Amino acid sequence: MKRTTRGIALASSLFAALLLLPICFTACSKEKEEPAGKSKEAAINPYSSESVFTEVKKKLEKNPDDVDTLYHLADLYDRNNLYPQAIETYEKVVKLKPDMGYAYLKIGTAYDRIDKPAEAVAAFKRAEKHMPNYPVLYNNMGVAYGKMNKLNEEVICLKKAIRLRPTYTAAHFNLGITYLKLKDKKEAKKQYDELMKFDEGAAQLLMKEIDKAP
Repeated sequence: MKRTTRGIALASSLFAALLLLPICFTACSKEKEEPAGKSKEAAINPYSSESVFTEVKKKLEKNPDDVDTLYHLADLYDRNNLYPQAIETYEKVVKLKPDMGYAYLKIGTAYDRIDKPAEAVAAFKRAEKHMPNYPVLYNNMGVAYGKMNKLNEEVICLKKAIRLRPTYTAAHFNLGITYLKLKDKKEAKKQYDELMKFDEGAAQLLMKEIDKAP
C-alpha cells in the first residue's frame, strides 16, 4: 500500500506532522529542525561534525574494544544515515557485549531503512531474546514483516506491541492499515475506535485511509 505512510514510533504530538512524510512508521530518533532565522552555524547537525567523528575514532584507536565508544560511533553513523556503517559497528558492539538488546534493535531498524526487511526481522528476533517486553521492537518487526507481505505475522507483532503498550499510537495505526491490506475494514475500524480514545488526530488519519479503501 504505497500511498500510506506506515510504522514510526513517535509521540502523539508529532504524529500528524510526521505522517505527511514519505517514510515508514518505525522507531527513530532524529533531531528536531532548527527554527527559521538561526545562523548557518547553529543549524549544523552536531552529530555530523567531522570533529565529533574524529574524536570518537581516536578514542577507538587507543581502545578498539571500548563498547561505549563503539556504540557512540555506531549511533553517529545511524544519525547521519550511514546505515551500512552503522550496522557494521553495532555488530562489533554485540560481539563484545552479546546481551546488549538495544544494539540488536538498532541493527534491525538500520536494515529496515535500507529496505532489507528479512535482515531487519532477523535482527529484531535477536533483540527479542534480550528485551521481550519492549513494544517498539514488535511495532518495528511488524512493519518489516509487512514489507515482505507477511501480513499475518505483521498482525501478530502489532497486537503484541499494543498489549505491551495499549496507547501505542503507531502500532494501532499500523494495525489498522494492515487490516485494510487484508481487506478487513471491520477490524480496521476497531483500531480507529481505539485511537479515538487517546489520539483523535491519528484516528482521523486512519479513517481517511479506511474511506479510501475499496
